[in-house]
Amino acid sequence: MKKNTIFRGTGVAIVTPMKADGSVNYEKYRELVEWQIENGTDAIIACGTTGESSTLNHEEHTSVIRATVEQVKGRIPVIAGTGSNETSYCIELSEEAKRLKADALLVVTPYYNKTSQRGLIAHYNTIADRVRMPLILYNVPSRTGVDIQPETYRELSKNPYIVAVKEANGNMSSIVRTAALCGDSLDLYSGNDDQVVPMLAMGGKGVISVMSNILPKETDQICERWFAGDTAGSLAMQLALSDMAKALFSDVNPIPIKEAMNLIGMDVGECRLPLVGMSDSGREALAAVLKKHGLMA
Repeated sequence: MKKNTIFRGTGVAIVTPMKADGSVNYEKYRELVEWQIENGTDAIIACGTTGESSTLNHEEHTSVIRATVEQVKGRIPVIAGTGSNETSYCIELSEEAKRLKADALLVVTPYYNKTSQRGLIAHYNTIADRVRMPLILYNVPSRTGVDIQPETYRELSKNPYIVAVKEANGNMSSIVRTAALCGDSLDLYSGNDDQVVPMLAMGGKGVISVMSNILPKETDQICERWFAGDTAGSLAMQLALSDMAKALFSDVNPIPIKEAMNLIGMDVGECRLPLVGMSDSGREALAAVLKKHGLMA
């Protein structure tokens, strides 16, 4: 079943900037969204893991989605993170995102209460059938304890509203199997910045990226060179940025990316508790990588 692709290239899993008092800095957020568009990002993913969705209350969550849609003004797709481990709340939040005119949803697997593969099928089909808008599955077992299996993807790909997956399980053998089973029925996006080229080689459509928060042009070029047939150039960029991708996951996401943005003067504030800033040694190591890539003097 051939479905419409939401975006091709790089979607930024954008951070949610905070003020000194811990409230959302909407003015800065709009600046970040605009900067991403100016620098060639192909989609904005609001309220994902990198956007600290788990610490946003309902009003903040919907306000961030609203601000994204208003700032983007239809220029590129807006994908709203609406995942929850409670199916009914996920539907409520997804319907709100639809009302706010997001273009698609990013829905993480249920966490803590987890569920079986059969439960995943029921969960996602229930959401998709109720909300009736494009839905991207988000598989990140390191955070949720749940790993969507290729055969489960095949079953879910039969739903016309389930169009793609952000795959962050790091298991290329599983990804190969998923691509073989689903074909054009399920678009694949890398959820790991260090695995963009391997995903593209499997027919993937791009990446939902953390690194793009500071290197939007460079991250997008990995994809664009690949699509243009310059596979060697794409691979060269992937390898050249491998140390950056590693540095940005040297602590719990989004701690390092917010530290990096603050170090280079983007002033996005701190993470909300229970996340805390990096250690001095960790920050120094991160700064060394930023300097190597010309982002700091």
